[in-house]
Amino acid sequence: MKLVEIEQEVLALPDRDRASLAAKLLDTLPPPGMDVSDDEVERREQDLESGRVAAISHEEFIRRVERERGR
Repeated sequence: MKLVEIEQEVLALPDRDRASLAAKLLDTLPPPGMDVSDDEVERREQDLESGRVAAISHEEFIRRVERERGR
């Protein structure tokens, strides 16, 4: 069965069944943001320690994200 056929079958299911299937599928995926390699973490730590980049507060991070999203 091809993905397109599966999608059509799933979209024809009642809301409750689609929601249950979606939850099961999401449970099989890794958590968001967990795909950062050890090498990337090391590089970022070195950037901070060397002064090449400056840390920002959580509040500043939120402000920047909201500004990017046009809020």
